[in-house]
Order: sequence, then C-alpha cells, then structure tokens
Amino acid sequence: MAEIVRIAESASEPAPQALPQNVEAEGALLGALMIDNRLVEDVQLKLRPDHFFEPVHGRIYEAILRMTDANRVANPVTLKPMFDGDEAIRELGGSAYLAQLTGSGAAIIGARDFAAQIYDLALLRALVGVGRDLVEGALDTSEEVAPLAQIERAETELYKVAEEGGAEGKAKSFGDASKLALEMAERALNSGGHLSGFTTGLDSLNTKIGGLHKSDLTIVAGRPGMGKSALGTNFAVAAAKRFLRDAEDGIAPEKSAGAPVALFSLEMSADQLATRILAEQSGITSENLRTGRITQHEFRDLARAAAELQSLPLYIDDTPGLTIAALRTRARRLKRQKGIGMIVVDYLQLLQGTGRGNDNRVQEISEISRGLKQLAKELDVPVIGLSQLSRQVEQREDKRPQLSDLRESGSIEQDADIVLFIYREDYYVKGVEVEMPTPDEAASNPERRQKYEDWDAKYQAVKGKAEIIVAKQRHGSTGIVRVRFDGRITKFSDAADDGYLPEMRT
Repeated sequence: MAEIVRIAESASEPAPQALPQNVEAEGALLGALMIDNRLVEDVQLKLRPDHFFEPVHGRIYEAILRMTDANRVANPVTLKPMFDGDEAIRELGGSAYLAQLTGSGAAIIGARDFAAQIYDLALLRALVGVGRDLVEGALDTSEEVAPLAQIERAETELYKVAEEGGAEGKAKSFGDASKLALEMAERALNSGGHLSGFTTGLDSLNTKIGGLHKSDLTIVAGRPGMGKSALGTNFAVAAAKRFLRDAEDGIAPEKSAGAPVALFSLEMSADQLATRILAEQSGITSENLRTGRITQHEFRDLARAAAELQSLPLYIDDTPGLTIAALRTRARRLKRQKGIGMIVVDYLQLLQGTGRGNDNRVQEISEISRGLKQLAKELDVPVIGLSQLSRQVEQREDKRPQLSDLRESGSIEQDADIVLFIYREDYYVKGVEVEMPTPDEAASNPERRQKYEDWDAKYQAVKGKAEIIVAKQRHGSTGIVRVRFDGRITKFSDAADDGYLPEMRT
C-alpha cells in the first residue's frame, strides 16, 4: 500500500520542463547549408556551433564552416571522412544521416528564418542557465555567503546574454565608416570648429584634443595635490551640464556635446564630492561650506547653484574597494538604466583586480587598465581614469611628469588613447615657502628680506597657473595646454591672457 502511495505521489510531481529547442529546424538549416554553401555567409556572423541544442548538429555546422572557410565544397560526401569515427553520428545512421539532412530542398528558402530561430532559442537556453545558476547560488549556504557578489555575477551573465548578438555586422563598409566620420566633423563644425567629442569644459583643451571621444580611454595623471580629482570632476560636471543645455536648446542627445556621467569615486564619499561640486559652481570655498562661514548673499548663490544642479545627470558611486569586474557590472547597469555616455574613475590604483592574492601589482594594474579600455569600447563611451604618478617625479629638477612616471605600469600607457598630466609649478614653489620676516627682522637682516622677496616674486608669477600636458594622443599631436587653477574651489578654467594658449609639440 505504501509503495502505491509513493508511486502516486511521484506521478503527481510536475515533470521537468524541456529546454527551448527545435532540433528539426537545426537539421533543416544544416541541410540547406550543405545544398548551397553560399548561405553560410548569411548565417555565420550570428550563429555559432554552440548555439545548436543537439551537439552533433553543432559539430556538423562547425565542419561546414571549416570547409567553406578553406574554399572547399561542404556536402555529405566531403564531410563524410570527418565523421567516420563520430560515435554519435554512427548511432544516427552514419554518413547516411548527412545525406538525410539534405533531403528537403525547400529548406533553402527558409534557411535564414531557421538560423534566426536557432539563435533565439539558444539565447532563451542561456537565460534559463543564468536563472538556474542564480537560484542554486542563492540556495547554497554551504560556502561563505556573499549575496552582492552573486548579484554582480548574475548581472554580468545577463549582460552577456543581452549583448550576445553584438558582434553581428561589426565590420562596417567604408561608406558607413565615412558617414560616422562626417557626423563627427559636423559636430566639430557646429561647436565652433574644435569639438568633435564631449566637452571637457575647457575650450583650450577641447581645441587641443577635440573633446572626449567615445570608446577612448583617457588617463589623467599627476602627483597627489595636483588636482586630478578636481579635473576629473570638472570634466564630469561640464559634460552633464552641456547635455542639459543642449536638451533645452532642442539638440538631439546623439548630437549633444555633453552626456549623462557616471563618476566612480573610490577616494571621496558622495557628499564630499557634492560639496566640492557646489563649491566650484557657487564660488564658495569647500571649507566655508563645511564650517558654515558664509554670508546671506553667498547662501543665495549656493541655493541657486544647488537648484541648477538638482537635475544634473551625474551619478556618483562611492563604493570603496571595487573590483574592475564589479565596476564594469555597475557601469553596464547605469548605461542600461540611466543612459550614461561618460565614465570617470577616481582613481585607478584604488581599484582591485579579479586575480588571486599572489598576483603582483603590475599584473593587477594591467588587468585594470585593460578592463577600463574594454569597458570604453563595449559601452561606446569615453572612460576617464585618474591615476597616481610615482615619486620619481620629485627626484628630478624638472618636475613635469613623463610617461615613464605612470605607476606600476607600461600597460596604462599602452591601453590609453590619451594621457594627460597635470603640472602646477606653484605647488612646488609653495612647498619651499620662505617665512615673511617681521619689520624688525627685515631691517636687521636684509638678506632674509631679499630671500623672502625673491621667493614671493617667484610664487606670484606662477600662482594659479597650471599646465595640462598632453603626453599621448592617438588622434593628434602632443603638447601643453596652459590653464588656471583656483585651489579655493578646486576649479580649472581657461587662461585669460593671450600668451597662455596651447603649445604645439611635434
């Protein structure tokens, strides 16, 4: 009696649902390809052997691709030697099975439709696989529980499924490529002749590099205190504000010189960044903002700046200790949800690689820089990575940075499309400040007074002046762009005088 009950219970359990598949469509497509090898050109860009549900069909398809790639005819006769030892084919009838697949010539008419269906069903199976892995991972508590890591891994896998067809048609005709080039030139023309990418907020720098371009990795590097974070933030705010302004002017998003921006701040918190941005936009120092030492007039300026920035499409992620994989996952999510068109990472050395703990730092930095470049190409957005420079800069008499100063890395220089260095002479002059003597000291010690006056004259000559050194640029020449830097509100701006224009370097 108990056995009958057990059988009845098992019979009432729902049978596992079959995975999405159409083996008949796979066979029909293979038959069509063997009848007319020219059809291979229509399907091979989209369809891979692993898209076939039946493994035998995947192997037959792969053999057809190899034969046609070698300019040889692929039909049941030429393919027979390749499958004589295939046990699975033998079970289906051996070489006769290959001939059987070509039995319906009508399949040629629907070959493209068969290929599309096989591809769609493969995506559905991949989606099922991601779902199963997610459920199994969430239910398994035997290992250390890390739900956020599981979510990031699932998002990565889902994005891969979503982008599965991204490689199709990647090769562009010259006509398509020239159309894109003309659109870029038109954008530069409409902006006044110097801006083909997204604005940096600095006209002199836009003139030199043409703006920040899609799929480019731009490295902004400098020693601590030079203003890397300030320049990266300036870029982000300028692009986001330009996007809003262009939208108000009726300019389509794809033609805008601005973009929504994702700023990954691994050094400062979101509220610290917000304070810095408010200081920059209102002209009130961050210190006065934090301490409340502001007048009613300044508070009105602050309120106006805050209102203007309220709808700014700038998204700050201040999660510390991000891995490059996690950053890429979050960037994809922001691209999908918020339509971001630019990414700023502050700063590169605070990211972690995905390798084992015994991997050396040079390999880790190489993985990170390569990952940022891949992210720029994958999402088709400019990525600005801020980077620290090594101390060897301080050992030289001329402290202007060089490419060799990039920390732990030839890979950063290699992966970057543009490398910008920040150099402020006033930072170094201020570092050897001479104390101003009192009137009595000046009267009794003329040498000390002269020493102070010499230092002060030198400091006043360089105070507030900065150089953005274009050390590498795939799209144009290198050189120096001279700008101004207001340390009180951490803002870079164009130099006012004519003698402070971009310097050309061959």
